[in-house]
This record gives sequence, structure tokens and C-alpha cells, in this order.
Amino acid sequence: MGTYGVAVDVGGTFTDIVLCDLESNAQRVFKTPSTPEDPAVGFMTGLARILADNGVQPSEVVHIFHGTTIATNSVLENRGAPVGLLVTEGFKYVLEIARHGMPRLANPHSWVKPDRPVQPRDCLEVRERTGYDGGLLLPMDEEGVRDAADHFRQAGISSVAVSFLNSYANPENERRAREILYEALPGVAVSLSSEVLPVYREYERTITTVLNAYVTPRVSVYIENLKNSLDDFGISAAFSIMKSNGGTIGSAMAARQPVYTALSGPAAGVMATGQVAETTRIEDCISFDMGGTSTDVSLLRNREPGMTLNGKLGEWPIQLPMLDIATIGCGGGSIAEVSPYGSLTVGPSSAGADPGPVCYGNGATRPTVTDANLALGRVNTRIAGGQLVLDRDAAERAIDDNIASQLGLDVPSAASGILKIANNAMVGAIRNISVERGHDPRDFALVAYGGAGPMHAIDVANLLGIGTVVVPLHPGIASAYGLLVAEFKNDYARTFLQRPPDYDLDGIAAVYSELEREGRDWLREEGVPVASHSLARSADLRYAHQGSELTVQYTGTGTESETNGSQLDRDGLENMVAEFHRRHEQLYGFSLEQAVEIVTLRVTASGQVGHVEMSRISVGGDGVRRAAVERRQVFFEETDGYVSCPVYHRGGLRLGETLKGPAILEGMDSTVIINPGWDALIDDYGNCIMRAS
Repeated sequence: MGTYGVAVDVGGTFTDIVLCDLESNAQRVFKTPSTPEDPAVGFMTGLARILADNGVQPSEVVHIFHGTTIATNSVLENRGAPVGLLVTEGFKYVLEIARHGMPRLANPHSWVKPDRPVQPRDCLEVRERTGYDGGLLLPMDEEGVRDAADHFRQAGISSVAVSFLNSYANPENERRAREILYEALPGVAVSLSSEVLPVYREYERTITTVLNAYVTPRVSVYIENLKNSLDDFGISAAFSIMKSNGGTIGSAMAARQPVYTALSGPAAGVMATGQVAETTRIEDCISFDMGGTSTDVSLLRNREPGMTLNGKLGEWPIQLPMLDIATIGCGGGSIAEVSPYGSLTVGPSSAGADPGPVCYGNGATRPTVTDANLALGRVNTRIAGGQLVLDRDAAERAIDDNIASQLGLDVPSAASGILKIANNAMVGAIRNISVERGHDPRDFALVAYGGAGPMHAIDVANLLGIGTVVVPLHPGIASAYGLLVAEFKNDYARTFLQRPPDYDLDGIAAVYSELEREGRDWLREEGVPVASHSLARSADLRYAHQGSELTVQYTGTGTESETNGSQLDRDGLENMVAEFHRRHEQLYGFSLEQAVEIVTLRVTASGQVGHVEMSRISVGGDGVRRAAVERRQVFFEETDGYVSCPVYHRGGLRLGETLKGPAILEGMDSTVIINPGWDALIDDYGNCIMRAS
């Protein structure tokens, strides 16, 4: 009997699955259409199919890894649970006041703040007070909590967020409030800010806790139902969920703190990009994940992705550590239309999986990016391993009726215009995570994946001046593969404000030690072998009187110590401050000879339960001549028209094979387009490495 791991990434259009033999590292992939009305249906359908196709018994599966958008979609679609909020007396309107800024591109004369997830009538105050240093200034009014519970019961509230002032320094009152709520409201879900986000800044801490409470019932029910389905199917494997920080956590923790899974799928793709960069010996790269509904991009230096605390979930800030990923509403299913002002627009509205693009034949009438690619011959009429048959005539009619006839263009020109607008939108996202962070995209390779990414990669690279594009062997399931390579990882933080020159070294060391103890306990609970435990310290620093911080790694001694945690290396602290000056200058163009404050201390706990690597391809293969499938007319912007283009079955290409553009490589999960003026090489792992000639 073998041991298998299965990774399942549920996207907006397709559910992608990777089956890996954990002993031999042999891997198999599969795609199936997503089922938006109930993502678990697509999950179980694809899982059953890939096991049956490869002769694997359910009992042989020992670990399930899952990337999910349930939490994100619950917020974006306003489909969360009715939420109540408990706050310290005097802070009833913390969500309404929020911050006085507005979205960057909003009209200052017409912008209206979006409705909060909790209305003021369900935001109740409790008499209690904790000092900034954790001292209990005013005991909590327990009867006030019980009165609030009565209100929540009458209002039909099923999930409660508790966010008391300075609770990050002392969570005692929040924990007691939870006990009372559990007694008064059996079955209610309770989220504490001291557990979800134990850092200062009342609005950010409160809205993050509220969002966690908002999605907890739906996510917990989804996870529980999925686990029951797995049990009924005969799988009693460990079940892990991808986090926004590029690591995985057990499903039990994901059900309690689902807000941590906001970027679950995109984060997994970035982790796969790191391994692609390693196999191709590329140090610096940009991940380019274009799927059916959106495009996600991230920048990796020395094969390590950047992290940010300035993430957003829908309209709301969530100051949780997450991979620095920029997302735009542009994918294969993005809808193209002519605006009332006569301009061509693409996205962010998407056809999704149902009805999908016009060419799917499910009743859609508005053309999409996929329809444009099909009309220009860039994609086959059969995709996803033949599961989907595309109607090119329908795509051309939709483009003609909705775009070309209104703009006085022929169909190829209109379709090409759709792709140009989409490509430029994606270029903007890449500039956001490169140029606006002080990096020149020309110094990076572009790693393209997702169902649509490899079709647009070279067009995007040309616009940015990037000279190298890499497409992994199975780009359409890269995010699912990333679930297998990610470590177990969790983040711990606590605000502990320190002003120079008298940093409290013993106090800092004590906080670090406590956070590390929490991290070790969690790793043990998840079954991570002690030998693979890793603990990394960092801190949020700022110049005195600044309103924002930068997170910098602490590299001094004591980071891994179980027994010497009370010691802190002053040289390590000074090096961290020096790194802050350097980072500040890189991001903002200047640094100051000014005191540096330490605001929040952080520890990242991580470890592996196994190791999965990309599979090497065999030296053999059919070769270019035998791998040739057909020739077809394909439209390229470089030639401003159609050219006869060879089409190859990607799986039939040999290691070391070279090709010259224009050419198309077709696989089960994606299509790679090699533009004129570009050359391609197939490496040991089946990666297609393309360079401008």
C-alpha cells in the first residue's frame, strides 16, 4: 500500500488537483470545472476521478491539502453571517469612524464609505478598561456582557467579535467575555481580537476580527461538510488549508480563524514559483498567475516572496502577515464591452465558470478574453484534456455583435484590442509590485502559470522589457502543486512599543520567548517533527512620530533557543535597525538620522511534514517532429495579422528540445504561446524557458 498526498485548489473556473506518491515523488494532475454553488461538489468529483484514473484507493491517501476562496468570496459577495460586536465603552463607532483616507482613485466629491459588516445597532459597549501596558484599570462588567448576549439573541446574531481596548497587552477580559457568551448563547461563534490580531491600532484590529467573525460560520460549515464527505468516501487523512502567508495550517485552526486564508489559492501559486525558480537557476522572478476570473502577481527576490501587512479583503484592511500579491479583475473569463462613452473595456466583471465564456456554449452572450484568444486561433477548440469543446463561431459572432460592429472594426482587430487592453491592465499590476517597490522589472524573469497566463506571458513581458519567461510543465495546476511544497507556517505577534535609546532588552526577549513557545506548541499539535521546527523573529519598526512601520528580520542570537530566550543580542538589534534604514531608503528614496522605534514583535513558526519536489522528465520523448499536432492560422500583434503557426503536444517534447517562435505548445491544463522573435528550451523538469532572440 502506497502513501499519497492530494492537493486541491478550487478556483473561480476550474478545480485543479495534484496526486503525489510521497515515496516515489510521482505526480499526476487533473482539472475539472468548479461548482460555484457548492465548491465541495467539484472538490469531491475531481478527487474521486484522479484516484480512480490512477488506481489509488482512498485509504492510501494520508494528507489532503486545500486552497479555498470561501472566506474571500463570503466577503466579496456579502454572504457572511450576521455579526455582533463587543467593544470597550466609548468605542461604539470605531468601525464607522475608521480611517479618514479614501481609495486612491475615488472621486472625493462622490465617494461614500461602504456599509460596515456590523451596523451600529449591533455594536455594543461594555464597561472595562485595560492599560497600554496590560494593567487592568477597570474590571469588566459581566452583566453588561450578558445584556449584550440577550440583544444578540433577539437580533439573530450567530457570530460575535470581541475587540477591547489594549487587549493585545492583556487578553483576560476578552477571554472572560467569550466564556459568558458561550454560556448565554450556545452554538455562537466568537472571535477575539487578542487571538486574531493582537496588535495595536483599534480600527484595523477590530475590522480584522469582525471579518473573521463574519466568515467563520460559513467556512467552518464548509470545512466540516468537506471532512464528512471525505470520511464517507473512505479518506481519513490529515486535512490542511493554505494560508495567505504562504504556509499551511490544520483545518481546525482554519475553521477558527478563516480570515487567515484570504489569499489561499494565489499564495500557493507563489510558493510553486519559488521552486520553479530553483529548478531553472533563476534568482529573481515575478510570478504571473492569470486564471479565469483574476490575475495575481508577486515579486520574488532570491526566490523568496515579499510579505506585507497592508493587505485588503474586499474594501477592508487586514493587517495580517500575507504574501505581497497584487490582484486585478482580469482573467480568461473577463468580459469585454463598449462603454457608454464608446471605449472598449475589459473586466473586472467575469463570466466565471457558469455560464463561462460565450464559446463554452452555456448561454453567455458577452465576449470574454478567452473568446478573443479563440477567435484569433491562439487556443484550441478542445481544452482541459478534451473535457471542454469550444465554439469558435459563437465567439466570433459575440465579438462582432458586441464589439466590432459598434466600433467599426473587423473581428480580428476587435479581438486583438481586447487582448491589448487585458495585457496592459496586467502590466499595471506588475508595475505595482515592482516599480512602485523600487525594483526594475527588466531585472526579473516572468514565471507564468494559471490557465491563461502562458498565453499572455510574452505579450506582457514585451511591454515590460522582460527578456526571460518561464512556464512550468503543468502551469494550469501550479497553485495546486504549490499546496504540496508549502510548509506548515503560522505567525505570532504582539505590540510592545520601545523607544530608543533605552530599549528594554529583557522585556523584548521575554515577549519573543512567549511567542516562540506558542509557535512550538502549535507545531507539535500539527504533528510537525521537532527536528524540522523553525522559528524566525522579526519586528515592525518606524521612525519616531511616523504613522506606519516596516517589518524587518531579526538575525541575532537566541532565535532558535528553547532555554536562552531571555537573552537578546544587542548587536542583532542594531543590525535590525540598520536594515530598517536601508529598506526605508529603497522604498521611499531616503532614510533619516532619527530615532527608530520598535512597535510590534513577531515570530514565524514553520516546519515540514514531508518534502515534495518537481518531477524530472525523461530524456526520451517523441521530439519536435513527432510532437507536431497541426499547423493553424494564428494572429500575432508582431505580424499584425495571421501567420501559419506550428502546434505541438507539449508532453511529447524531449528534454533539451529547442523551438523558435511563432509556435504553440498545448497541454492538458494550459496553452503556451511562443511569439515571433522568441526562442524556447525544454529543461530537465519540463519547464519551457523562453527568451527574446
